[in-house]
Parts: sequence; C-alpha cells; structure tokens
Amino acid sequence: MAALWSEQAKFARWLEVEVAAVEAWAELGQVPREAAEKIRRDARFDLARIDDYLAVTHHDVTAFLRSVADSLGEESRYVHFGLTSSDVWDTATGLQLRDACDLLLRDLDALTTVLRRQAQRYRETLCVGRTHGVHAEPTTFGLKLAVWVDETRRNRERLEAARAAVAVGAVSGTVGTHASVPPALEESVCRRLGLAVEAASTQIIQRDRHAQFVTTLALVGASLEKFATEIRALQKTEVREAEEPFEEGQTGSSAMPHKRNPEKCERISGLARVLRGYAVTALENVALWHERDISHSSTERIVFPDACLLLDYMLVLFTDIMERLLVYPEQMRENLDRSYGLVFSQRVLLALIEAGLSRQDAYAIVQRNAMASWRTRTPFLDLLLADSEVASRLGEGEVRVLFDYGFYLRNIDATFARLGL
Repeated sequence: MAALWSEQAKFARWLEVEVAAVEAWAELGQVPREAAEKIRRDARFDLARIDDYLAVTHHDVTAFLRSVADSLGEESRYVHFGLTSSDVWDTATGLQLRDACDLLLRDLDALTTVLRRQAQRYRETLCVGRTHGVHAEPTTFGLKLAVWVDETRRNRERLEAARAAVAVGAVSGTVGTHASVPPALEESVCRRLGLAVEAASTQIIQRDRHAQFVTTLALVGASLEKFATEIRALQKTEVREAEEPFEEGQTGSSAMPHKRNPEKCERISGLARVLRGYAVTALENVALWHERDISHSSTERIVFPDACLLLDYMLVLFTDIMERLLVYPEQMRENLDRSYGLVFSQRVLLALIEAGLSRQDAYAIVQRNAMASWRTRTPFLDLLLADSEVASRLGEGEVRVLFDYGFYLRNIDATFARLGL
C-alpha cells in the first residue's frame, strides 16, 4: 500500500495516462503512430528533475511534463496535447484508488476467513449476553463472531461499490466541454486504462465519488473499532473472557509488571477516529466553486494515501488479533453463573404466563424474586422454589427444567446456516 502511494508510483500513473492519451490521438489519426510508439518506448521522468522544475513553476504537472520532455525529442510536443492538469491527475488518482481498493478487499477477505474459522470454533461456547453492560441471557461466543462475519461481508460489498465509484477517468479538457479533446479520445483512454468514463465532468471528476470512497473506509474502520471495543471490554480483569495476544517478553506497563493491556485493540479504536476525520474532509471536498477550484487538492494529497494506509494497517492488525485471540470458555461459564441464575428470568416469566397468569402478575413475581436474588446473593432458582405464588402454578420439576443452558443453543445452527457457516 505504501508503494502504491509513493511519489514514484504517482508520477508513473501520470505517465501512464499521458501515454494512453497519445496513443488514443494516434488511433484517431491526430498523432503520427511512430511518434506514439517512441513516446511509449522512451518517455521517462526523473523525481529529482521534477523537484528542480517545481521550484520554478510551482505547478507539479508542468514540472512533470518538463521532466518527461527531457527524455524525448521533438515528439514531446504530443504529450499532454489538448489535456488539462485534472485530466491527468484525476484519472491517475482513479487508478490509484482502484488498486488501493483491491488491496483492501484482499485484507477484508483475509479477516473474513479468520472470523469464520473462529466463529465455527466457538459456535456452542456459552457466554453471557450483555445489554447495557448488564447480564441479559446466555448466548455463544461463536454467535458473537458470526455477527462480525456478516458485518465484514457487508463492508466488502460497500467497498466494492466504492471501488466502482472511483475507478473512473475523465479526459474532457478545460471545464469539461471536450472542446480540445473529443469524447472518443476520452473513451479510448479510459478503455486502455481499464477505467469507466465519467459521463459528465467539469474538468474534474466530481468529489461525491471520492467522498463515498473515504466514508466507506471510515465505515469499515468503525466496524473494526466495534469489534476491538468488544475485545477490550471482555479483557477487563473482572470479566476476562477473551484477551488479545500477548507476546513473550511483552510488557504492559513501565510501572506495573502484572499488566496485560489491550493496547492493540485500543490502537484500532484510536485510528478509527482518524478515519472518521478524513471522511469529514472528503465530504467537505464535494462542494467546490463553479466548475472547479483547488481547495480539495491539498487535502486529498493527505487523505487518500493516509486513509488507505491506515485501513490497510488496521485490517492486517485486527486479523492477527483474531487469529491469535485468547479465549477462556471456563471464565465465560463462571461469569454466566455470577448473576445467580437470573439469566433464566424470561423463561420463568413465559412459563408463568403459559400457566395462566397475566403478563403483569407474572412479571411482578419474577422481578420480586430477581431483585431478592441480587440483594441477598441467593440462587434465583432457590427463591422461586420457595415462592408460593410460583408453586401454585408450576411444579418443582417444571421450574428446574427452565434453568437449562442448552435451551439457548437450539437455534444457533439456524443462524449459522443463514450465513453459510
């Protein structure tokens, strides 16, 4: 990814666009074929010379063109013929963003593979489900990860759509009228480069496309932050159901040798915030003056490479975290039992309703015993068995059978089947 966004790679893409335009002109009979062939064969640029020229021109495209001209003879006059700077810059950027997307799609596929495997591994590993941070009902760790699989797949679909949005070129000349470059040339250039054609442009490719791309990256980052935050919460000392990898010799604190902090997941959370900031910048670049201005350019030189590099790094890092995640099923089971069996309260509620009580009366009975269980640290089951109102509706065996963790595994397979897992 870093190589893709290097200065060398950027100017190589610019040259690719310029050569494609020359060859398109030759195809239309406007440039001698031998000149186009020589340009294809000999055209080069030199980064040091571009810097020298830039110090004079203060314009990177003209500095680039001077460097290219140095490698050619009189045929250099056909390079950039009829084009304007944005024809080259925006079309080349489309190539870079397309290729960056391909790398990120590969990263998402790698993450999905790991998540699928771990979801299957812990498919029936019981753990407590929490809502508002409070024990709710039993779930499985595998189901938690299956949800992440599905979300990652959706992010892949979003990124594919963003790829299609930015993999476009525009060679329409000044203010996009095709006055100096016919539409046929634009279509030929884009075909040679493997890009779609921006159907109507205003000298630049419209920035809603790029905003879609960067906001998609931010959304993928938000999902990674969500996943990482869950691991951070599960790694709390009081919870300790899962833990990010901790290397031999690794230290968690300069002062406290016992510390094993979720620093990698915290890193993911922090970088997701940076991506969201870039998304705001990309959205603000949509509105430009009239046919174009250059207020977007300075930001895109930072936002495009940085956002791609950040997400690439985050995906690779989180894939490694999930590959080597430490999971503690025994602690999950212990935590399930910490709420004295209160996780079965809904089953008791429904059983009392089925036995003939109104929902309001049944709720009051169950809640009364649940609060007493919390307050006195008494098993919920014991209190229910001692409650005369419960006993009048349900026998002891009928109550005991409600406290079965296996009940919550009944439809896990159906969810996994929906996901093709």
